[in-house]
Amino acid sequence: MLRLPIYLDNHATTRVDPRVLEAMLPWFGERFGNPHSTGHSYGTAAAEAVEGARAQVAALIGAEPREIIFTSGATEANNLAIKGAARFLASRRDRVAALATEHKCVLESVRDLKAEGIAAEIVPVETSGLVDPDQVDAALNDKTALVSVMAAHNEIGVIQDLAAIGRIAKAKGVLLHTDAAQAFGKIPLDVTAMGIDLMSISGHKIYAPKGIGALYVRHKPRVRLQPLFSGGGQERGLRSGTVSPALAVALGAAAEICRVERETEQERVGALARRLREKLPAAQLNGAASPRLAGSLNLAFRGVRALDLMQALPDLAMSTGSACNSAEVEPSYVLRALGIDAERAGASLRISIGRFTTEAEIERAGERLAAAAAGLRANGLQPLRAAAT
Repeated sequence: MLRLPIYLDNHATTRVDPRVLEAMLPWFGERFGNPHSTGHSYGTAAAEAVEGARAQVAALIGAEPREIIFTSGATEANNLAIKGAARFLASRRDRVAALATEHKCVLESVRDLKAEGIAAEIVPVETSGLVDPDQVDAALNDKTALVSVMAAHNEIGVIQDLAAIGRIAKAKGVLLHTDAAQAFGKIPLDVTAMGIDLMSISGHKIYAPKGIGALYVRHKPRVRLQPLFSGGGQERGLRSGTVSPALAVALGAAAEICRVERETEQERVGALARRLREKLPAAQLNGAASPRLAGSLNLAFRGVRALDLMQALPDLAMSTGSACNSAEVEPSYVLRALGIDAERAGASLRISIGRFTTEAEIERAGERLAAAAAGLRANGLQPLRAAAT
């Protein structure tokens, strides 16, 4: 029988929870109606299912159902939030700000806006990966339309103080957008208490399928966006196109499972992460030890190239950084933003523990990682040294 590798890359994607799959499957079969065609029972049933899912997503972040806009995922949601808000406000506020460690789709959205004459302020982070709220304060002024701050980092796992940043943004009349793809369902999020105006959500990070996500858009006071594309005006006119009931139901079911099970699940994955660190005492943690996502580790194995370590361990599924960058030879731009040198960055692995990771797998992974790293060091392989940039 084929033995699959131990999966330790849950920040890249997660296995669909069987309960989520069970909830969504009927909407691919006999319940095939178009939720925007409600003149008959097929469409009405589909519309009710979509609205039920919208309420489940909203409940997890303290939002109203009407404030949830379904998208194809967090990348689309990030683009819609940043470009949509900046373009709508461009005549009054022609600047945006984002952290240096944001996901590439955020940084590239900001770069796209620069080509349209909208200025960008890239805010540095500390060596911990956390941003000093005073740095955010200094970056914002009366011409800033929006600031984007990732809630919990996809690569290093650190959790930003959104409530403090939200207070700063509100005082300056600046919209706060957060990419919550990794945070949603894993840490408490309250859009009102944290002063969040726009929040991007991904389904496949919380055991739903790929291809579904959402954007929270504050209704009071109302946040206005310019849509990315034209069409039939679905999703409050912000995201035209037929919503997939199956995918919406899947996201809703996944959100509801997180709402009920989040605390116990995060306690369990946190214990597994601590156990793995115990078995790897020589590995150095990148990013703040706290606050961070419970199952998230970014570890540097000094004297070993991370790519060599991964190749030596085909029985472990890990990555060298975010999923969109894991094939790159150059060390992560996120680790560079923390001031980490090229050698350490090139020796770093991202390990993310999830719902289906077992204690036995962690024991095995720790033993295999420790042995492989020691073996590579003994062989005298040179660590990765990136070209200066």
